[in-house]
Parts: sequence; structure tokens; C-alpha cells
Amino acid sequence: MKIGLFGGTFDPIHNAHLFVAEGARIALDLERIVFLPGKGGPHRDSAPSAPIDHRIAMVRLAIAANPAFALDESDATPEASGYTADLLPRLHARYPGATFTFIVGSDSLIDAPWQRFDDVLDALEGFAIAPRADRPLDGLRSLTASLRPDRAAKVQVMDLPSLAESATLVRAQLARGESVRYIVPEPVWRYIGEHRLYRRA
Repeated sequence: MKIGLFGGTFDPIHNAHLFVAEGARIALDLERIVFLPGKGGPHRDSAPSAPIDHRIAMVRLAIAANPAFALDESDATPEASGYTADLLPRLHARYPGATFTFIVGSDSLIDAPWQRFDDVLDALEGFAIAPRADRPLDGLRSLTASLRPDRAAKVQVMDLPSLAESATLVRAQLARGESVRYIVPEPVWRYIGEHRLYRRA
């Protein structure tokens, strides 16, 4: 099975995440997209705003309508280190025989240097990057230029529209008391309201 792995904090998940996941599924001929919400690793400057149980619940609600989407909580367990290089062997054991393509936004790759990126690429069939309207790809070119050719060949920028939506935007809107309806999926919008998430103290 050809699986796309979509990791992130999803704090919260929003419609651009879903658009990228579906676009990657079609463009890369993937049979399933597995969403991997993370508890937040040591490489992050700050902890996620919402607790992991809320973020998992919102992902579950957001992907429920698409039978090609699935949720995996492997990166949210107490033993998870937050590093993709540690996560991938566990996923290979969980999905024997599957090939993996990792899906990220360009901000994720450029803003926070990945630890053991060579090990990550060696465990994958592909590494697909979704362009962001607010992130030039100059840093990406520098990164791929430093890779061994067989590893660099696995990295590709997907031909998708550059989107400006981000979880940071969603949180800022909510902190100001403004609406995020239609920026996030409808059940996620309701969940955020019911649980009073991302409101300024």
C-alpha cells in the first residue's frame, strides 16, 4: 500500500491541511493519507496551544468524511520523541509492506531544520512539499543541494496552489474574538466553540 504520512501539530487542523492532503493523494497516486498529530517535539520554540487530546479529536472530526483519510496517534504517545527519524521505524512496523511518502508544508521544512534528515529520507519512498504563499523556496533549494543525489531525488515540491491559511492565523483570529468559520472544517469550528479553545485568557 502506498501511504502518505501527514505529520504536524494541527493546532488546529484547518481546510488548507485537508486541501493539501487530498491534493497529495491524487497527485502522488497514494491509496491512503495518514494524519499524524504530534504532541510537540523538543525542536519547537513553544508548546502547542491546545492539549493533544483536543487536537486529536479535531483531526478525527475533520477527516471523517473522506474514506481515504486515516488518523494515527503514534506520534502522540508518551514514548514518542517528536522526531520523524524515530517515528518512521515504528510506522514501518505498524504498516508492514507499505511504502511511505511524507507530506509537509514548506514552512515546516525551512523554518525548523530536521534532525537526521538523511535517515528520514532513507526510510521513505518520497518527501512531498506543499508550497506556502508566505514562504519562498530559496531555503529548500539550499537544503536539497546539500543532499546526496539519490536522497535529493526523493524531495519534490507539489504542483498545488500556494495557500496562505495557517494554524497561526486561526489562533490569532480566535484570540481576537473573530470567526474562523470556513477557514476550519465545520465540525472543527463547532468543537473549538464548545470547548472554548484558543481564546485569549
